[in-house]
Amino acid sequence: MNRLSNWKNSIESLDSKDQEILLGTSLSKLFTKLPLWISHPSNIGGFYGILCSIALILPYRFANDEYSGWFGDWGLHCCLLIVACFFLGLCSTIIVSLSKRFPTAPPRSILYPMPFLGLALLTIDRTQILDIPAIICWTLLLLPGPLYVHLSWAPRWRLLCMIEDGKSPFENKENVEKEYDDFGESSAKEDLEIISVVEDFESE
Repeated sequence: MNRLSNWKNSIESLDSKDQEILLGTSLSKLFTKLPLWISHPSNIGGFYGILCSIALILPYRFANDEYSGWFGDWGLHCCLLIVACFFLGLCSTIIVSLSKRFPTAPPRSILYPMPFLGLALLTIDRTQILDIPAIICWTLLLLPGPLYVHLSWAPRWRLLCMIEDGKSPFENKENVEKEYDDFGESSAKEDLEIISVVEDFESE
């Protein structure tokens, strides 16, 4: 309980801009309420795979008149989908831990409709209304979740882990700002020295 209180106090002590970077929008704020071991990027990616798997039941069940064997195909493809999303989330965690990249906002206007478009195209393909390449359907269906995890959640999860460990996630940014301030002060001192030299030269 004390650890959770310290974690919240650390969040509240930050300015509004840093809090926005750390907590993100409504979806990321929802994930921040979970324990960090549950909200691991690989688990969030796997959860997205589960949601897609549930949505695929109807296209697989009513694809054609021959219903036998649909459950096996659905189960196999769903397992592959979940494992792929889980693995991509794990890869994002490793990449972010090495690059130390801060979270960036994904293009929501493009990202959010993609799963629905992929599901619609996959349904059209499996009902044999039109022949649509499978790679297009599965790319539209698979890409949004891992892309959100990589751009937004994995970097944010790394920052939250730093806070839980008692570290400042914005330490580098503070160091850069401090170096910039020191550089400005040293530049100002040099300017004053140059001006004084010029004034002495003019007086002579």
